[in-house]
Amino acid sequence: MGQETFAGLGFFWMLIVGAIVVIPVWRICQRIGYPGPLSLLMLIPLANLALLYFIAFARWNPERGR
Repeated sequence: MGQETFAGLGFFWMLIVGAIVVIPVWRICQRIGYPGPLSLLMLIPLANLALLYFIAFARWNPERGR
């Protein structure tokens, strides 16, 4: 196996881990009344912490998401 194969596998695992993190946060954002694409901030360092604190301390309005 060459170096290129391992690099491709690393990218593949990054996509899987990204999906494992983003999909649940997407659902949480929708359920609390915020847009789902907001969860893409989980992929950006430091922005993911800001999103986590925003979700934790923001006022939740489930009716707004429906």
